[in-house]
Amino acid sequence: MARKDSILKMRDLLVKRRDALRRALAGDLSMLKSLSDQHGGDVVDAALDAVQDEISSKLAEVESRELANIEVALERMRTGTYGVCDVCGGKIPLARLNALPYATNCIECQRANENAGAGGNYAGDWSRVLDGGPADVDVSFSDLETT
Repeated sequence: MARKDSILKMRDLLVKRRDALRRALAGDLSMLKSLSDQHGGDVVDAALDAVQDEISSKLAEVESRELANIEVALERMRTGTYGVCDVCGGKIPLARLNALPYATNCIECQRANENAGAGGNYAGDWSRVLDGGPADVDVSFSDLETT
């Protein structure tokens, strides 16, 4: 099968996945809003609700990121730059595009980017790796005691 035919099939798959993600996100967001309006139960119920809310929120975040990547891939298809490496300008192999349809770098350039990041000179967005902030504070039981 020719590269162009494969890319057209990939476009159809991406459009279907995009539409499914949009529907899922619309449902997830409305569910999160309705969950926040519910009150009642004991402390354990509240804790379980909080954990479920956090899981739902993280899933929605992952789905949202995937949706954004798909939108970029579809735009690249429209402009004729889909399947072209952003770094070296070479063709991204079809095997890589089949594995990761919204890849923007060939495997060699992606490896080079990742290796450069491991060297300590990486200025990327570490917020995706670590959740920093006030929630990451160590708390001891003596801090919680009320005397």
